[in-house]
Amino acid sequence: MNKEEFIKELEKININITDKQLNQLERFYQLLIEWNEKINLTSITKKEEVYLKHFYDSLTLVKAVDLTQKLTLCDVGSGAGFPGIVLKIVFPNLNITLVDSLNKRVKYLNEIIKELDLNNIEAIHMRMEDFSKTNEEKYDIITARAVANTKILTEISIKSLKITGYLIFMKANVEEELTNIHSYLKSYGCSFIDTIKFVHPKEKSTRTLVIIKKIEKTNKKYPRRIDQIKKTL
Repeated sequence: MNKEEFIKELEKININITDKQLNQLERFYQLLIEWNEKINLTSITKKEEVYLKHFYDSLTLVKAVDLTQKLTLCDVGSGAGFPGIVLKIVFPNLNITLVDSLNKRVKYLNEIIKELDLNNIEAIHMRMEDFSKTNEEKYDIITARAVANTKILTEISIKSLKITGYLIFMKANVEEELTNIHSYLKSYGCSFIDTIKFVHPKEKSTRTLVIIKKIEKTNKKYPRRIDQIKKTL
């Protein structure tokens, strides 16, 4: 996906990107490649593929939520900054927290934030299950892109979500992991809302947005650590 194709595909999902934002994304790409030589961030390095599989893909979150509002958003396991950094560039109105368990990735993310002069965004070195315990009901939206199973992500993240807020997980195929999801979510005060499936441009692969709403608090003890959760699934 070249830059012209990128702009046209964004217009199809009602995103009109500015020249400033395009320049920031270009600089982000350059920094990503530079840092990728120092630490393992992504196996996708060709510019056309980064624009398609990372930049465009990150912005498909708009299919599930109006990101032009003033919202607080947490990106769980942000890694190389997808979707969090891309969302911040294109939707500067968002107040974003990037949470990642690897300190060297957090250093990279903070360097990107500094280099691109982004405001109201921070990168935190912490496991999400620990972060949730001290950041209760803080976010309107919590998202994660290709990080973990939906049930695991729900349990480690839900404490940080505001009541009436949404978990929106960015995935490929999800049928198997959504088995018996309704009763599981209910025990955490949540309700399964929908899945939005669409075909990715160019490569024609299937993508899915899993949408979950927090309805109420629960007295259930959570979050457990990921390895503990896996044993019960």
